[in-house]
Amino acid sequence: MGLLQLFLVASFPVIKVLLVTALGLFLALDHINILGEDARKLVNHIVFYVFNPSLVGSNLANTITYESFLLLWFMPVNILGTFVIGSALGWLLIKITRAPKHLKGLILGCCSAGNLGNLPIIIIPSMCKEKGSPFGDPDVCYKYGMAYASLSMAMGAVFLWSYVFNIMRIYSREEANISNDSAKLKESLPEKCSETLDPPNDTMDDAYTLLLPDTGSEEKVQVPLSHKIKHYVRMISSSVNFQAMFAPSTIGALAGFVIGVVTPIRSFLIGSDAPLRVFTESASMIGEAGIPTVTLILGANLLKGLKGTGKLFPTIVGIIAVRYIFLPVLGVLVVKGATHLGLVPSDPLFRFMLLLQYALPPAMNIGTIAQLFGAGQSECSVIMLWTYALASIAMTLWSTYFMWLLS
Repeated sequence: MGLLQLFLVASFPVIKVLLVTALGLFLALDHINILGEDARKLVNHIVFYVFNPSLVGSNLANTITYESFLLLWFMPVNILGTFVIGSALGWLLIKITRAPKHLKGLILGCCSAGNLGNLPIIIIPSMCKEKGSPFGDPDVCYKYGMAYASLSMAMGAVFLWSYVFNIMRIYSREEANISNDSAKLKESLPEKCSETLDPPNDTMDDAYTLLLPDTGSEEKVQVPLSHKIKHYVRMISSSVNFQAMFAPSTIGALAGFVIGVVTPIRSFLIGSDAPLRVFTESASMIGEAGIPTVTLILGANLLKGLKGTGKLFPTIVGIIAVRYIFLPVLGVLVVKGATHLGLVPSDPLFRFMLLLQYALPPAMNIGTIAQLFGAGQSECSVIMLWTYALASIAMTLWSTYFMWLLS
């Protein structure tokens, strides 16, 4: 297949996303106000609690079996790789640009967490339906592509709310420690933690403080290493937001896995002769409404970036370089290495999905986390605007290259 034809196959799905995103931004304008701030909050709740779990659960239930589940084990490992490599590149970006302290967590979050759910679920089905797609029969491609994208959404949510959430929490706490003296810190830190994380008995004797030397006293108290480790583990376990990790999409994914993998349950719910197929078909119908709704909300949420600017040029350029140049290049090396070692099945659509996970813009929930900790909220809107504005070009070019590489 020629490179020009591959470029056209890759560009049309991205153009569709861009057009619907632009419509969402238009509907959010002040003089239109169909998707104003209040409307976006309500629609976001419907997407988060209804559309996304229905979409993820129904697609996984229809396509995942015990045999296919054993073949897909590398995807969670690959997603974790995108987070770890991205955060390492983000750390280098912070050192190079000498970013302000209040932006360190935001930069690490934007570099490590990609939009692993919404964009693949929008792009993969459109790419399967394009004439000349290298992924074979459109119906088969759509069926398995949605399963891969649904699994990507579920695992992305778990890593986002466990890995990135706590990185941004640590950096926001570090900024609070620097900006307040120790007397104010002892009074304000428990209150702040209880508002954002609600951990039990969250006081100043956390592992971070415990490991610091006591410069105010002449005698240093030696704390046993075992006590330090025990205290650190207790602090981490009390600070991880398990409720956010098990978001509705993750619960929907778990339900889809159980239905698909457990044969007796599958026979009752999946298939044209299944007696209870009406439940899975209803969930699938609800989930299909989530794709256009998510795209509209994506555009509406970018409106804030048009209303605020700052001295973020080096930071924006750095994040764009990390997400659209360095991460995809390293992703190609990771996936090719895994393929060479026989860790990845021969399905070209699955490999394309693995590669695409390295070339996505930052996750939109980064803005939610930034708002939660009150660090870099306005800067986050500007970063999101420019990274998503350039995503159409970057994802088209990388998708073309990925398909050429797999063809």
